[in-house]
Amino acid sequence: MNPGTILLLFVFAYFIGLLVISYFTSRNSDNQSFFIGNKKSKWWLVAFGMIGTSLSGVTFISVPGTVGKMTAGDYAFGGFEYYMMVIGFFIGYFIVAGVLLPLYYRMNLTSIYTYLGRRFNVEAHKIGSLFFIISRAIGATARLYLVVNILQIFLLENLGVPFWVTAFVLLLMILLYTFEGGVKTIVITDTLQTSFMILSLIACIVYILSNLNLSFGEAYSILEQKKYTHFINTDINSKTFFLKTILGGMFITIAMTGLDQEMMQKNISVDNLKNSKKNMLTFAGTLLFVNLAFLFLGGLLYLFAIQNGAVYGAGVFGFKGADGQINNIMGDDLFPALSLGHFPIAISVIFIIGLISALFPSADGALTAVTSSYCVDLLGLNEDQQKTEKQKKRLRMRVHLAFTVIFFALIMVFKAINEKSIVYLIMEIAGYTYGPLLGLFAFGILTKFTIVKKYSILAVTLTAPVLTYLINLYVTNNTDYRIGVELIILNGFLTFLGLWLVRSKGKIVATT
Repeated sequence: MNPGTILLLFVFAYFIGLLVISYFTSRNSDNQSFFIGNKKSKWWLVAFGMIGTSLSGVTFISVPGTVGKMTAGDYAFGGFEYYMMVIGFFIGYFIVAGVLLPLYYRMNLTSIYTYLGRRFNVEAHKIGSLFFIISRAIGATARLYLVVNILQIFLLENLGVPFWVTAFVLLLMILLYTFEGGVKTIVITDTLQTSFMILSLIACIVYILSNLNLSFGEAYSILEQKKYTHFINTDINSKTFFLKTILGGMFITIAMTGLDQEMMQKNISVDNLKNSKKNMLTFAGTLLFVNLAFLFLGGLLYLFAIQNGAVYGAGVFGFKGADGQINNIMGDDLFPALSLGHFPIAISVIFIIGLISALFPSADGALTAVTSSYCVDLLGLNEDQQKTEKQKKRLRMRVHLAFTVIFFALIMVFKAINEKSIVYLIMEIAGYTYGPLLGLFAFGILTKFTIVKKYSILAVTLTAPVLTYLINLYVTNNTDYRIGVELIILNGFLTFLGLWLVRSKGKIVATT
């Protein structure tokens, strides 16, 4: 049996395990089980499972690849500079726990965008939900594409399996085990998948250290000598300048976690606010160590590659082929190329399990969350008195299936784009799509003004991203400065400013 077949068998065995878990967790489930797990989730399970959701295939594959010197578009990666964004994430989680979670629990929300409806109007509620659905659908499918593409290139292409078949089968797997249980199921499966992801990370680090005959300290010293471990980029014009990376990371967390139905759906499934805060802060602290470990792994991967014959040349890094050309394995290709082409089969199996474990927590949660938001926020399923529970459940299942098809279409779009290093691409997209959410929630929480003029919120939330794009384009073409992850701050500020200009003067509401 060839190695590719062995790896595929492990993938299917892993999926069967998820189906078994889904069967037991989805028995006697209803819409509230699907949407918020009947508010019976254990905080420590949610905290651990959220590590997998937050990291996803982007961290598993992209973050190790950022350690080496490379250029992807305008991004100059190198060393441990990405960790400054992780510190920003950490600060952001404290703000989410201290400001947003108490608000959501006090209002007893199923969808967090219900807050916008109560604070402003129905228009704001539906716009908030729509921006989330767009944001999460694009972000989740970008992450899905990354993993699907790796499985395709390194495993399935040689077997003659088309890319679309790989994407279709993986989405079908996700659909099958989330179809009934929703949040109730994924709280359990995410915990399992996070465990496998971290075990894979540790196993790969241990193997490389053993292969290079290095201790942890010796390996770090070598990485330091080769300037792979620098954390701080002091070039203020760079997209990865450390201060704006920290600040951008903080606001990305506030928006992509605190204002994101997928992430908050799991948090508000915990029985009370105190335990939900424990979950958030435990999760935040754990991410500091896990991301550092992924960056350390990235440095080890470059050392391993060089030790086994990889070379730099003409801006690329990889192994020379028979024709003398260097097969570039920088960025997202580094980890899978070495794991599936240069590691023993046992480590390759562990890598594949870790990769699949990184894929599913992001995709299953996103699919469940966009379904929940569409049903609760746009269709008003919870308040619909005309439909029976059976009819509501049937409608929710149809929506779930429809979004699976949409996810498939978006994956094919990313395949056409074929972006090689996706971690910062996702952050840039988030800057445009989550910025209006950031501005809406900030205006609602920080001011007492209301907005009653019809379509004014829609006009502001559509105009702000367009202005952000034009400003970014102007700055890029006319100055040496490069806007990075602070893009979301600019977009949020423009949204806030626009709402201030269209506010209803003299009509004040009590602070929520």
